[in-house]
Amino acid sequence: MELTHLNDQGRARMVDVTEKGETFRTAAAEGRVRMSARTLELVRTGGTPKGDVLAVAQVAGIMAAKRTSELIPMCHPLRLTGIDIRFAYEEDAVRIRAEVKCRGETGVEMEALTAVSAAALTIYDMCKAVQKDMEIDNVRLCRKTGGKSGDYEKEW
Repeated sequence: MELTHLNDQGRARMVDVTEKGETFRTAAAEGRVRMSARTLELVRTGGTPKGDVLAVAQVAGIMAAKRTSELIPMCHPLRLTGIDIRFAYEEDAVRIRAEVKCRGETGVEMEALTAVSAAALTIYDMCKAVQKDMEIDNVRLCRKTGGKSGDYEKEW
């Protein structure tokens, strides 16, 4: 498979999607913020110094998905039609899952990954006064549908 983000001089370019047809596309990504039991309990109860961590992280993830093309140089600006950010508590972490949808010429994988990353960074930011050694890990694409390359699914 050839890299499509390189021009004939081997330099970076934004892929031309002018001739591609619009299709319905989805992507789901996930990641975790690992933390101590004490920090996790503060997140659950809203007891952190900065307030409701997951509410703020949810908005941050949605905003980041919408602005992915401003952050990642070769991403196309997309008209997203749906963004959902969900959280689950684990024994030592908060798991983040983002699902993004659009009808367009290119996929939304980067938008889903950006949403998870921004939500994770927001959780870290809101909890860092309590714990500095939290870890963000396992940020990955879990599923995508639509487009020329077809569907992809990774076991959760």
